[in-house]
Amino acid sequence: MAALASDLHPASGTAQPGLQTPAAAGAALRTFFRIAQAWGLSNEEQQRLLGCGRTTFYDWKAGRIKSGLDAATLERLSHVFGIYAGLQILLPIPERADAWIKKANSAPLFGGASALARMLGGQVSDLFVVRQYLDAQRGGWA
Repeated sequence: MAALASDLHPASGTAQPGLQTPAAAGAALRTFFRIAQAWGLSNEEQQRLLGCGRTTFYDWKAGRIKSGLDAATLERLSHVFGIYAGLQILLPIPERADAWIKKANSAPLFGGASALARMLGGQVSDLFVVRQYLDAQRGGWA
């Protein structure tokens, strides 16, 4: 059966995903903040990874989520979750997995800096390349 016009997201013409609700956004952000705590990230680092403004960041951190998340934020969260999951697979001792992102790395992608330094570059692609690197290290898609 064809989708009705009322079932389509007005901006894109595609079916609106379930992640575009405040409840789903809240769950995703709570997960992000738990990962950020495990990684020992500062508020500024967390805000940079999310790619949002200061007011929005502190609203989200306080649990004040008024709407769903935009596509760019969802993509950023997806990469952070993928990086976290990849590290848990590669380094099954949680403390080692959580510490890895802050350690200097000799892989050419990082040029001696940490994965976190690359992730904080500000672009979604900075998160993507770290995720892609970890996926390749564990033999997943690259």
